[in-house]
Amino acid sequence: MSISVHSTGEPDTVGPYPHPRKTIRQRLESLRRAFTTRDGLIGDYDYASLFRPEIPFVKRTPRAMPFFGLNDPIPVLLAVILGVQHALALLGGLISPPKILSSSMNLDTIQSQYLVSTALIVSGILSMVQIIRFRIYNTPYYIGTGVISMVGVSFSIITVASKGVNQMYENGFCPTADDGTKLPCPDAYGAFLGTSACCALIEVLLSFIPPAAIKKIFPPIVTGPTIMLIGTSLLQTGFEQWAGGSSDCMSRPESGQYVLCPSVDAPHALPWGSAEFVGLGFLVFVTILICERFGAPIMKSCAVIIGLLIGCIVAAACGYFDGTEISEAPVASFIWVHTFKLQVYGPLVLPLLAVFILCACEAVGDVTATCDVSRLEVEGKVFNSRIQGCMLSDGLGCIFAALGTMTPMTTFAQNNGVIALTRCANRAAGFCCCLFLIIAGIFAKFAAAIVAIPDPVMGGMTTFLFSSVLVSGLAIVAKIPFNRRNRFILTASLALGYGATLVPSWFSYVFHETDNRSLQGLFDAIVLVLETGFAVTAFVAMILHNIMPDEIMDTFTVDVVDGHAPAESSTRAYQLEQMGGK
Repeated sequence: MSISVHSTGEPDTVGPYPHPRKTIRQRLESLRRAFTTRDGLIGDYDYASLFRPEIPFVKRTPRAMPFFGLNDPIPVLLAVILGVQHALALLGGLISPPKILSSSMNLDTIQSQYLVSTALIVSGILSMVQIIRFRIYNTPYYIGTGVISMVGVSFSIITVASKGVNQMYENGFCPTADDGTKLPCPDAYGAFLGTSACCALIEVLLSFIPPAAIKKIFPPIVTGPTIMLIGTSLLQTGFEQWAGGSSDCMSRPESGQYVLCPSVDAPHALPWGSAEFVGLGFLVFVTILICERFGAPIMKSCAVIIGLLIGCIVAAACGYFDGTEISEAPVASFIWVHTFKLQVYGPLVLPLLAVFILCACEAVGDVTATCDVSRLEVEGKVFNSRIQGCMLSDGLGCIFAALGTMTPMTTFAQNNGVIALTRCANRAAGFCCCLFLIIAGIFAKFAAAIVAIPDPVMGGMTTFLFSSVLVSGLAIVAKIPFNRRNRFILTASLALGYGATLVPSWFSYVFHETDNRSLQGLFDAIVLVLETGFAVTAFVAMILHNIMPDEIMDTFTVDVVDGHAPAESSTRAYQLEQMGGK
């Protein structure tokens, strides 16, 4: 039996059985029916179930919702609704990093708006590449996964960039005023982009290593605690925003008077940590909890954005918004409307290499989760090719993003919950999501409204969002057998990682300043790595995992009683299985 194959190298399937690839005429006819018939436009889907909340004490009659596979026919309206839902689930993670990074580099409002717009546009383009999935000529290698793998700005970049920018202000790379005030430093952003474009090549190289080898080189004992530390370091930024902002307004001058946040001329400016700021962030946080408990399926996956919207409405009603920036913003934007001077900043190389190695490891878990909820195979040749395609697409995408004036982007996992809730893994919904992101990015007024959101409102959202990163790492660690060896590795790596996170300047005074710029650059690189908690944890865990001998399990026999083994024997058997039978 012959099976026609797409350019992706996979059978064209609807359901579990392959069928010959459609001709161009057949595809045009299917497209015509989709937009001109009721079944094609609306279908018989229960749309009300997406918007029906869980009302307390009201019994709901459960109804099985249909599952839409990768290439199954799907009503146009449903594809659009679920595509927008995917986009809303990603939106919080997309807009937070550029807003935080532009604030840390003191970029002006116009540049901040541009970065938010660019993040949305580049995310839409790179996500579309992942979903389409291209085969590299006649080789067994691919670019993309062929499933709904959405791409967004990597959260791990925030920690490295923030520490790197602080170092740039200290060593004179970025300008400061006579009174010590940090001035805008677009060159810092350009240096970060140039260094990222070069370091992303390591992820491209890793994509050609078999996924099984990647798992052995970077096992869960390394990636789990590393992701935990990334979430922990990000929580500090979220909490600082929650209380008013992470800028100079946190400091208290010798006069004893607080500097107003976010600035003196801002509407409704208050001292950092004021009750009004804390209340705004708390409103966003509680709204997210309520949506998760009582919300309809579409509300649960968009809970973060709904919380942000409620916070914005209350903040606007109380006078915290300044509409001037929105009205003065251009109508449209696109990539390269603003550019930055690209250069390589030496001290950032080692931390960014660690970030891209970690992103390659995360790709394995993200693709596995997406394939699992999409009811696709999670092992075998096709699955391994999806992982390889994801890593290669991420590596090339990070280079493209840097050249397109955006920080590194990697595959997100936030939309997996949308697939599980709506039972829709159809690529048509993914394409609608990409289109929505690109349009939202081009519409510059939308980015201006995002930049105008008060820090406390953003802080209430980002605190929840960053905590989910920590929980993702915790979930990986929970799957590790807690024998003595693994506990020792976790203890040693987390001790140094948490120490560097909680006391970020602990290594700043080890080296003395020197006039030798090359030597000073090496010192700065070492300091930056050792003061980045997740990088320390990753290196220590990796070294200990490779030098510590496997724990020798005691020889034991299993006594079977009434056809069942004791619980302790089952536990020991599980531990042996996790250790590869050693």
